[in-house]
Amino acid sequence: MADQALDSAGPALDTAGRAAPPRRNGELVFEAPWESRLFGLTLALCQAGLFEWEEFRRLLIAEIGAWEAAGHAAAAWSYYACWQAAFERVLASKGLCAPAELDARVSAFEARAPGHDHRHA
Repeated sequence: MADQALDSAGPALDTAGRAAPPRRNGELVFEAPWESRLFGLTLALCQAGLFEWEEFRRLLIAEIGAWEAAGHAAAAWSYYACWQAAFERVLASKGLCAPAELDARVSAFEARAPGHDHRHA
């Protein structure tokens, strides 16, 4: 298991176990642009000292465990959906983004006109 200490380069990511991000040939794998953005934002806020990596990691493991306990179909699995839920929980616990504020931002995003994404990758 990777060292969990936060060093000058950032948090050490697990390479095995529940909290380990998906990899192919040793490289991180993102299936959609939002996943890599969420990953980067999480690491950036952690490096900025807004939360401890181990705190986020525990929440991520709990989210994965909750997903498994809910008995979802394997086809519905999304590591980064669990990552997002853990990230939202750590933001709320630190008072950085309340759940109601997050819900309002999601609603505003969903209400945007089609094509507003400017085809960003």
